[in-house]
Amino acid sequence: MSTVVETVTDIVTPILDAQKFELVEVEFVKEGKNWFLRVFIDKEGGIDIEECAFVSEQLSEQLDQCDPDPIPQAYFLEVSSPGAERPLKKEADYQRAVGEYIHVSLYQPIDGEKQFEGFLQSFDENQLVMKTRIKTREKERTIDRKNIAKARLAIQF
Repeated sequence: MSTVVETVTDIVTPILDAQKFELVEVEFVKEGKNWFLRVFIDKEGGIDIEECAFVSEQLSEQLDQCDPDPIPQAYFLEVSSPGAERPLKKEADYQRAVGEYIHVSLYQPIDGEKQFEGFLQSFDENQLVMKTRIKTREKERTIDRKNIAKARLAIQF
């Protein structure tokens, strides 16, 4: 499936660049018996439904013109905003998230826990530092980037 993601990324990037939109993520997944091609886009100030529809139309036209078809099976194309809980994947994502409330899922537990929420204090290529709260105490945690399965912005309750 990575070839589908790579091909779609190559096709959609010029469309997004022309509009000054950012590609957040491309995923091609099977859910039940249906395949979904999901393209998450954003821009400063947020993306709206008309912009998503425009990119969807442009991408659909480009995909239809490909020969051979990069996605031979039937699929549903979805172009949308990453939402309030945007994933943190690229360095720029982490940079924008410094000072923000985030959720991190780990491959290996730290102190018996595999999920943490708190404020991202800093990061570099090897680790990130976040301030978490345990009941009434705040604790600064340093997490190895290699141990991060997923990271995203989070909504604080």
